[in-house]
Amino acid sequence: MSTPLRPDRPSVEAAQVRARLTALGLPGIIDVHTHFMPQRVLEKVWAYFDSVGPLVGRPWPIAYRTEEAERLATLRSFGVRAFPSLNYAHKPGMAAWLNEWSAGFARQHPDALQSATFYPEPGVADYTRAAIDDGAQVFKVHVQVGDYDLADPLLTQVWTTLEEVGTPIVAHAGNGPAPGRHTGPDGVRELLRAHPDLTLVIAHMGMPDYDDFLDICADHPRVYLDTTMAFTAFTEADAPFPRERLGDLQALADRVLFGSDFPNIPYPYLEAVDSVIDLGLGDDWARAVLHDNAARLFGHIGA
Repeated sequence: MSTPLRPDRPSVEAAQVRARLTALGLPGIIDVHTHFMPQRVLEKVWAYFDSVGPLVGRPWPIAYRTEEAERLATLRSFGVRAFPSLNYAHKPGMAAWLNEWSAGFARQHPDALQSATFYPEPGVADYTRAAIDDGAQVFKVHVQVGDYDLADPLLTQVWTTLEEVGTPIVAHAGNGPAPGRHTGPDGVRELLRAHPDLTLVIAHMGMPDYDDFLDICADHPRVYLDTTMAFTAFTEADAPFPRERLGDLQALADRVLFGSDFPNIPYPYLEAVDSVIDLGLGDDWARAVLHDNAARLFGHIGA
């Protein structure tokens, strides 16, 4: 499908996204990778993307740089029925108050999955347990930005707790868009050797190490992949998905989840949806990815 539309005509784009869902017989989308943050944090994130050109070698314009109320309305207009805030900590002292903000955001917006995060620091096990007890439905970790080892001893009890309760963790652990000291598949393999029953959602399909993360997912029945930015023209230019692995991706039909990175994407949301549908893996596969798998993982939300 062609997606020439830029997101300066939101009502037209929204109608096009919803038309895709109608054609598939879906009630909506469950997007497992969106970001809503305290304003001062979001401004710093946007400043990072504004300067990310030297890091990735090309500009990264943010397509949906609007006020929070407008961003929420835009996302809902696309037919998104559930979405997380996915704050993440990059230094000590941030995670607990980000969790409080995310909990308040979820209370204010019932279609938001209550999100939480953590960082290797004293007290992390306590505030992680508190977030779970407060209703956290998904955690986010960002190994590249946080610059920490998933095997940090300070996180051992955190992983044990999350393994026991089964709360999903969206983990940006891959080497894209640029590698960090602790990114890559080896760190995830080490984590899963110690905690094989973690429910991990590998963000961005683990790009650019798709092969490794497809294999990890195949070997671990509680590991999922999210499609965030994968398969789009922006990403395919530098980190193309290996077409010889499409059969393996199709075989993992029950463990691939749609993610967008809204609002921080450099192209229309429609392109993220079309990039999944246009893989040609079938309507059943597309329905599972865009809605059904996440509905099952998070307890039939968005039905």
